[in-house]
Amino acid sequence: MTANILVNGLISGGIYALLAAGFSLVFGVAKIMNMAHTAFFMICAYLLFMAGTKLSLPTALSSFLAIAITGIVAMACYRFFFDRVKQHMTAVMIISIALAILFQELFLISFGGFFQNVPPFVPGFTEIVGIRVSYQHLIAVGTSMLSLFAIWFLLSKTRIGNAIRAVADDREIANVMGIDVSRISMITMGISVVLASIAAVVVAPIFMVHPLMWIHPLVIILAAVVLGGLGSVKGAVVAALILGFAETAVVSLVPDGAFLRGAVSLSVMVIVLMVRPEGLFGVVFEEERL
Repeated sequence: MTANILVNGLISGGIYALLAAGFSLVFGVAKIMNMAHTAFFMICAYLLFMAGTKLSLPTALSSFLAIAITGIVAMACYRFFFDRVKQHMTAVMIISIALAILFQELFLISFGGFFQNVPPFVPGFTEIVGIRVSYQHLIAVGTSMLSLFAIWFLLSKTRIGNAIRAVADDREIANVMGIDVSRISMITMGISVVLASIAAVVVAPIFMVHPLMWIHPLVIILAAVVLGGLGSVKGAVVAALILGFAETAVVSLVPDGAFLRGAVSLSVMVIVLMVRPEGLFGVVFEEERL
């Protein structure tokens, strides 16, 4: 049972970490609360389904097209919707929720409320510490880890990463230094959605694709971002892993625990915030305590 929780917790935690890292990144840089983040996750899953199942394209090509098209759609949404009202967080949240529901309804009209199946990239199973694990699960874990390392490398070791961190630290100073803040914000939006798209590609063959698949992950990543500390990518990743393991443990150990997944994640968030209101890696300013 412990090994099963460990394996499934790594899968859930890794997927949530990719989603939470992207959400936290675009919030920290562009200062927008993109509630449609997991809707792009859903879009990529459906694009993968259409490319692989309907058009019979190779797996690698289907994955690349799904990720690329989703990234382009996300940057277009930023350019034409979010960028115009980015100074008003409430307006951004309302628009992003409206977009998410619009995408949901479009898929409901196109495919109905049915669950769609995406074949695994590599069929078959292997045995790890006595637990039978599919190759697709191993691909999901490995891809999540590589993607998280890649985003760390991008932000820490590249020129575009330096520009992204400069904008996140101080938009006005970055603008004075010649950095195109609007362009960097749009690029960050693309990077965040690419992370969500990678998560969708590896998880679509494990779970079914359906028009409501964006709702539960949104609850989890909101909990993870708040728990980790708003704007902290590292905090969001750590919190997502914690919530992923907590969720898996409840599903595995508690009868009908699947119905309690969201409640457990939110409960963990509330308990930690009662002790540390700024989150695990949030920064506290004395004036905020007044």
